[in-house]
Amino acid sequence: MRSMTGFGAAAAEHGGVSLRAEVRTVNHKHLQIKLRLPSEFLQFEAEVEELVKKKLERGSVALNVHLASNARMGGPQVRTDVAARLHKDLLKLARELKLDPTLSLDTLAQLPGVVAGSLDPLTLEHESKLLFKVVQAALVALGAMREAEGRALAADLRKNRKALERLAAAVEKRMPQVVQGHHAALERRVEELLGNRLGVSPGDLAREVALLADKLDVSEELARLKSHFAQFDAILERSGPVGRQLDFLVQEFLRESNTIGSKCVDAGVAHAVVEMKTAIERLREQVQNVE
Repeated sequence: MRSMTGFGAAAAEHGGVSLRAEVRTVNHKHLQIKLRLPSEFLQFEAEVEELVKKKLERGSVALNVHLASNARMGGPQVRTDVAARLHKDLLKLARELKLDPTLSLDTLAQLPGVVAGSLDPLTLEHESKLLFKVVQAALVALGAMREAEGRALAADLRKNRKALERLAAAVEKRMPQVVQGHHAALERRVEELLGNRLGVSPGDLAREVALLADKLDVSEELARLKSHFAQFDAILERSGPVGRQLDFLVQEFLRESNTIGSKCVDAGVAHAVVEMKTAIERLREQVQNVE
């Protein structure tokens, strides 16, 4: 099991260029990837995104890669041809719009493509390999943290699931007393209403008690809860993404608990059901972080 919350970072250096990748993840229903790459590497966005998809199944992912050092051999270059073309086009636009044609060198230098790094194809190939290397390493570090968080989550989920099982067992143990109590209350009520005027046959009373017991019967709900508990425990032992399955079972826990509470009008059972819902809410919050 892996948590959807985690952080990983890695850095590498080659040919005077130092890159650092940082990746953070939080919970999300699906896989949501947000990349921030240096402008030199924007053409590799698709490849970087594929690396993320191979490692992660769910979660909101923020991956940042930046140049820790911009000491490339040769430094930046002024693209004279680009500057000349842009200058010509801007002057033409100024004439058409009847604007002041003054254009400063500072403004021209800030236009896209005028000043660029001296990246020849071979240098770009080496640096792209460096990029993929740091991203992979950051994802590995992230995975280790998410697995560690996942182990802690699994332990906490087991603890709260067992607490829920104990509460369900307490309800099951109390049910015979609940039926017996309602039986006695029914007999007292009949006696209060009829007194000595008219008797009620034991058969009629037994039939009413049987109907009452049927209305109060929560054995099916308790049996389904036991089955869900077994499924929950089995899923906790699996590898890979299990968050959606666990979330579905937690919803089933709540459904069965609500039915038990609505069927059985008893203070002891009502108290147990409230505690069950509290445990289920803890499970629900924890499961939201499971990949």
